[in-house]
Amino acid sequence: MHYISTRGQSPQARFSDILLAGLAPDGGLYLPENYPKVSLEKMKAWRHLSYADLAHAILSLYIDDIPSDDLLAICRKTYTAEIFKHMDESHAPYYPIDGTMADITPLIWLEPMFSRSQVKPTGGIALLGLSNGPTLAFKDVALQLVGNLFEYVLEKRGETLTILGATSGDTGPAAEYALRGKKGIEVFMLSPHNAGMSPFQAAQMYSLQDSNIHNIAIHGMFDDAQDIVKTISSDASFKACYRIGAVNSINWARILAQVVYYFKAYFAATENEENSINFAIPSGNFGNACAGHIARMMGLPIDKLIIATNENDVLAEFFATGVYQPRKKAEITSSPSMDITKASNFERVVFDMVGRNGSLTRELFENLSTTGEFHLSATVAEEQFGFIATSSSHQDRLEAIEFVHVENKVFIDPHTADAYIAVVNLLDDIHGITVILETAQACKFDQITWDSTGMDVKRPPGLVGIEELPQRVEVIFPDPNIVKAMIEAVYKI
Repeated sequence: MHYISTRGQSPQARFSDILLAGLAPDGGLYLPENYPKVSLEKMKAWRHLSYADLAHAILSLYIDDIPSDDLLAICRKTYTAEIFKHMDESHAPYYPIDGTMADITPLIWLEPMFSRSQVKPTGGIALLGLSNGPTLAFKDVALQLVGNLFEYVLEKRGETLTILGATSGDTGPAAEYALRGKKGIEVFMLSPHNAGMSPFQAAQMYSLQDSNIHNIAIHGMFDDAQDIVKTISSDASFKACYRIGAVNSINWARILAQVVYYFKAYFAATENEENSINFAIPSGNFGNACAGHIARMMGLPIDKLIIATNENDVLAEFFATGVYQPRKKAEITSSPSMDITKASNFERVVFDMVGRNGSLTRELFENLSTTGEFHLSATVAEEQFGFIATSSSHQDRLEAIEFVHVENKVFIDPHTADAYIAVVNLLDDIHGITVILETAQACKFDQITWDSTGMDVKRPPGLVGIEELPQRVEVIFPDPNIVKAMIEAVYKI
């Protein structure tokens, strides 16, 4: 399997190379030169695999430069009930009877529109539990694997890696918990200072005392932090000197790992391979939605990919009108991980929408930087690729969180609420089963949960009072040169 850049000017590369590289040299994002097609017969054979073994089966289609036995060992090391043990107490009645999280991504059927039965093939809405990992966010599912892949490849090569990333709330903690203490890896994570992230999210990162973790808070928004990462990653000589890699969703391995739970959800929600399914996806940087797109391209019977945005509705606008026009500044909302106006992974889907034409993709995104927008066909996005989208407001989220709790005694976080709202708003456009992808546990956003329900959400053991722990973070103005100097200083010590 070889990988190509969405902008068409970088040489082909193998998986282990792009795992460590982040952005392609031409500024594009890596994708496989083709998507392996999965037959219905193969899906039938996969239906009853454990999560780790299903991950191995899917990853093996894309990774052929790591021996299969080693890849299986990495998957089985990653996806264990011990690592994914942080059960949301409100979800517990619906989870496996033995009380373990061996299923990794359990499914909950929601009422009143659905049944709590194990399978409801004629319709219904279900919630895919993705928040049982160390940081209580869906990104743990991918980043725990990516951390182990990094460790394996770096050890084999005898190399070191500098991870430079930006977070709007969940990527940072998940990345740091996956990479903390790992030999040969230094992590520099940029986040907005006092803008959007909940105190719990910030404390998850800033309280880590591992010497290889470096937290940098930016006076600005997530987009400012992301722009710094892209600027530094585009400096070829600096990137080569300090071996700059990425752990956010521009890294292909992150996306590939997320493809797995689309298949797992499909098997949990359907009786056989004759059923189609819809997914509702809270979307900020578009990595999660991109993984769903790839699963669909592989042959998973997905009808609609429902893109849910908050007030930062750039993606909702695109899928309605075909106009992609990022705002100059993101609005701060009560679903802060989605307070993004320039979705990094959107370029991967655009590449497929324009027939995998790297020259045209490059032209579109170069024009975007000068004109502030580009136009494609919203009709093609839906009819050929299944995308539909909508947006929601703070009041919508309050009402959705309250409604789901009243009807199901289940707490959902505000980002997951955005996806629930999208399903309700677009109910006339979707048919059959719809699975909502959970973003995080509600306890990470306790204020909006209280505002919605008047109830406190219990945290898993070990995470109570995390905001009171000593914190390590440097606050700077949004300047790539300051971040470069901080990276240089670590390696000069």
